[in-house]
Amino acid sequence: MLLELARSKNILFFGGKGGVGKTTVSAATALAMAKEGRRVLLVSTDPAHNLGHLFNREVGPKPVKLAVNLDGMELDPEQTVNEHLEEVGESLRKLMAPHLAGEVDKHLELSRDAPGMQEAAIMERIAEVVEVAAKEYDLLVFDTAPSGHTARLIALPEMMSAWTDGLIQRRDKAERFSSVLRNLGADKSVGNTIFGKDDENSMDSRNNRIRILLNRRRKRFSDLRAALGNPERTAFIIVLAAERLPVLESIELQKQLQRTGVRVGGLVVNKRVPEGMGGFFQERRTQEEVHLATLHEALPDLPRQDITLVAHDVVGLAALEQFADSLA
Repeated sequence: MLLELARSKNILFFGGKGGVGKTTVSAATALAMAKEGRRVLLVSTDPAHNLGHLFNREVGPKPVKLAVNLDGMELDPEQTVNEHLEEVGESLRKLMAPHLAGEVDKHLELSRDAPGMQEAAIMERIAEVVEVAAKEYDLLVFDTAPSGHTARLIALPEMMSAWTDGLIQRRDKAERFSSVLRNLGADKSVGNTIFGKDDENSMDSRNNRIRILLNRRRKRFSDLRAALGNPERTAFIIVLAAERLPVLESIELQKQLQRTGVRVGGLVVNKRVPEGMGGFFQERRTQEEVHLATLHEALPDLPRQDITLVAHDVVGLAALEQFADSLA
């Protein structure tokens, strides 16, 4: 199921409860597709990055080669916020009068620790990756943070697109108001107060730049929203363990994703106890079946693939290749 789904998509998101093996499963899927000849970019959006540990090498915010046809990168939330605020600040300082630069810096600094800032910055970075990397790679694989964080993240494009639309509408009203003031001969005082001593052409130029920035941002989020909601192009895969809490959390995650218009392509139950072990292990597997019956009852139409628990840690390219072979 998993590899068949991966072959038919351009973007895969892997999510689920923490500790169920999302990074291993997503990386193995990416590696399997790369071995089939597709150019793949594996992206970690989880603040607690594990790609570097998994591949036994350093992975950072820029794509690095992990294997033939496979590159990887880790989106650092703190660095992303810093870059995001720096870009916003640079744009605002160009648009505002020099004497307001200090106010711009003060408000941006206050925004640094605002609720949702990291999620917003990460989502903008994801939108950028989808926009740019989709031209270079055949498949983008996102290894996401635990369920609650991911659900909020997936809902952001629509919220931020609407917020940007609001900014554009307010900008339109401000421009119309400014035009009225110009006709009344009062524009100079407004211009001097807000933008410094600028002539009408300079004001128009700034307004155009503001509009360009907002429209570019709106398009980026709109394109990401369209990609997330396109089942022909994108699928979300929920990874879980056959235990009570991961099962219940997976059912809730599917509901949250459905509300945001994102289709869940399938379920991967990782770390299943092998069959035929007897004794304690048989009791454990019987308990797993009880929880998986709950999963099937809640989500009967979703395809499911079970992956057996392996004896050793999956670390390094060789172990990951062996694990990827088991997905077929």
